[in-house]
Amino acid sequence: MPESSAAAGSGRATPGTPAPVTPFPAVGTSVPGSVGTSLQILRSLESRPRGLVEAHAEERLARFGENVLPAWRPVPWPRRFVRSLRDPFTSVLLCLGLVSAVVSAWGTACVILALVAVSCLLRSTEEHRADRSTAALRELVATTATVVRRASADAPSREREVPVADLVPGDVIRLGPGDLVPADVQVLRAGGLTVHQSALTGESAPVAKHPLDAPDPALAGAGPFAQPQLCFQGSSVTSGSGTAVITATGGATRFAAAHDGRARQRGGSAFDRSVQGISWTLIRFMLLTPPLVLMANAALRGRGLETLPFAVAVAVGLTPEMLPVIVTTALARGAARLARTSGVIVKRLPALHDLGAVDVLCLDKTGTLTEDRPVVEAAVDGSDLPDPGVLRWAALSALWTLQLAELPAPDALDEAVLDAAEDAELLGASAYEGVAALPFDPVRRVATAVLRRPGRLGVHTLVTKGAVEAVLERCALDGDERERLLALASRKAESGLRLLAVARADRPARHGASYSPADERGLTFVGLVALRDLPAPSAADALDVLARRGVTVKVLTGDHPGTAARACEDLGLRTDAAGGCGEVVTAELVDTLSDAELARVADRATVFARCTPEHKARIVSALRAAGHTTGFLGDGVNDLPALHAADVGICPRNAVDVAREAADVVLAEKDLTAIDRAVLAGRHSSGNIATYLRITLSSNLGNVIAMLTAGLMLPFLPMLPAQVLVQNLCFDAAQLAFAFDRPGASALRRPAVLRSRDFLRFITGFGLLNAAADLATFGVLALALHNAAGTDGEAAFHAGWFTENLLTQALVMVLLRTGRSAAERRAGGPLRAAAAGLAVVGVLLPLTPLGPLLGMSALPPLYYLLLGSVLGLYAVGLTAARRRYERRR
Repeated sequence: MPESSAAAGSGRATPGTPAPVTPFPAVGTSVPGSVGTSLQILRSLESRPRGLVEAHAEERLARFGENVLPAWRPVPWPRRFVRSLRDPFTSVLLCLGLVSAVVSAWGTACVILALVAVSCLLRSTEEHRADRSTAALRELVATTATVVRRASADAPSREREVPVADLVPGDVIRLGPGDLVPADVQVLRAGGLTVHQSALTGESAPVAKHPLDAPDPALAGAGPFAQPQLCFQGSSVTSGSGTAVITATGGATRFAAAHDGRARQRGGSAFDRSVQGISWTLIRFMLLTPPLVLMANAALRGRGLETLPFAVAVAVGLTPEMLPVIVTTALARGAARLARTSGVIVKRLPALHDLGAVDVLCLDKTGTLTEDRPVVEAAVDGSDLPDPGVLRWAALSALWTLQLAELPAPDALDEAVLDAAEDAELLGASAYEGVAALPFDPVRRVATAVLRRPGRLGVHTLVTKGAVEAVLERCALDGDERERLLALASRKAESGLRLLAVARADRPARHGASYSPADERGLTFVGLVALRDLPAPSAADALDVLARRGVTVKVLTGDHPGTAARACEDLGLRTDAAGGCGEVVTAELVDTLSDAELARVADRATVFARCTPEHKARIVSALRAAGHTTGFLGDGVNDLPALHAADVGICPRNAVDVAREAADVVLAEKDLTAIDRAVLAGRHSSGNIATYLRITLSSNLGNVIAMLTAGLMLPFLPMLPAQVLVQNLCFDAAQLAFAFDRPGASALRRPAVLRSRDFLRFITGFGLLNAAADLATFGVLALALHNAAGTDGEAAFHAGWFTENLLTQALVMVLLRTGRSAAERRAGGPLRAAAAGLAVVGVLLPLTPLGPLLGMSALPPLYYLLLGSVLGLYAVGLTAARRRYERRR
């Protein structure tokens, strides 16, 4: 179809004469609600079909700013640092540090506040680095547009590539297949132009666009997205080409209004839910501990506020004060390792934990499970028998339509047909000569090439191909034959094939007369070309690996149900999960389900077809509501709702800018293998965090129980505040090794979810066991120190318990480390070294000159002998309890 153009030739300013100056409110503000012709819009924008003058474009850029979305402006590092304090546990530690300062426990206060500062510094620095990496990606990915400008008013117009950010209202741009519409525009010229605008409207099918050369009363009441002459930022060109003038940029676009700071805010992620659940459980313990200590000492020992520092120290002893540092360090190391080895950028550190916790991964099939190009499966005649001639006629139509219509590139189906014909050597040095072409458009749904065949003087052959229904409508067939061919096509479509119908007709040659769509009548049906999606080379293996890791893949696509099912079955991905959900769930069924019903269906189904962006987001939300941790892989503007709805949004580096901004993780390429590596890194970091929490909380709880019991039994404080501080410092230094540990293989086999209920059971059971060991130490100290009295007895007791606490902590670090087998536990290099160092400090510190300064004295040899027996029994009890716990899991 020849390109149509805007009205020209009338109303133009004489070359060299400036255009009349009009009030400028229209420039830079979107005009999608108006129904103006191309000439009217050009006048309102003070532009010309030949483009803006460079000087005018620079003036408008300074006046209206860059063509960027406001949400893309980076968050300053100081603001990130302050936002890190909103973590619930960090806030509690900050409060404990301030309380310690109030009661003059300056050492404790300084240690806690330093840990808070280090945690916030690490988190804000790592996220700031990820932001800079994402900004660098934005510079590498295609961010330019073809603009038509003039050096001066008299100079000829020239096309050149400019950064999208430099576009201004009034700029004239060129659009071609695959281009993103860089701003809100009005079409001036078009040739078969269709665009996807699903991010704004939810339409899954491309929409035809063409210029408006005269007011159309039928469009007067239509909304902006129904206007055929308007395209919007966030849309993408699917076919055809066109020329357009920019009507709005930056924050004035419809896309900015739909996806600004008020865009969908993701609810609490898996990490947020896990940490908050554990944090609030501990917060309740910590808030109850100081009052209990004060009241118990006041009631039983007649002590008053002098025990407040000890009460605060006990609360701090229960607190895993290294948690923010361990979490941030483990996640930051995992993110840095991913970026270094796999080119994966984690923009939000907690998203790495969410990746490790993902048990459902949602994705589209195109470009992930399948390549971005189809391949020809077969070419058959009307009797469903193989016929190479059908493929030859289809290839001739594609070849000459591409050349004569001057299309920039063939679409995916035409390219597949041409490749197949070339491989089969069906074209060769063809003597067919192209005469005319009627390119594909979404209204006709067919394309026609007019050929001159060798030896057929005076005859032209029309070859038409396109959608089956559209081609059959143009064929000379009776009703029964048409129904038979439609049934044949339907069976093939249900088996997952895409179909192109081919027909032809001979016409008397025309000289000087053009062909039109009216000539596409009375055709003879030739046959069907069946195409299928080519599976991605690594997809089948990656799906198998993800399944073994406990990650269920669900396909959310806009394709035909048969096409989606065929692609999944080719890769060994079942489309009828064991729950008996049927084969493929369509969007029509989703629309009939309530949220609760959809959650049950989504839990069982594998493939969802005919999905719009809103369907994808609703399915992901339903999976989260069913208790799953979800990841969504997408790369287009139509994936934005689902990216926001998932626990962790994932996109490849070549995704559109807004998708990269919405995503939490940016992959080097759209490949399931890269996701598997990211999931493993997430489980690695989460496994270390979980191990730290289990070991530290159980040990701390045991120590607190023993300390409270001893405080009520003894006439003196079981440990001095300074001793508690030094003990905590030793614990903290050793516990930093958890961030550098390498968990065993068993920790990587299933999603790593931090569930507060599981942790509560674990720390309660092992904490009571630890308290039993501490209380047994009382008996050991009573035997070893039965002759000591006064301050010497107190100092020896403090030293004995100090040593025992550090030794039991070291024992717990080794025996409760993640990993079921002995080999896995022996592999913990950093952790074993830290535990050994902690044990050495526990034994030697009371014997050094620092011991008396901290109120501790040397212990008799008998104590160490008896303590060894207690520790041996404790190790046996720990091992038995751990095995029982693992069997129950």
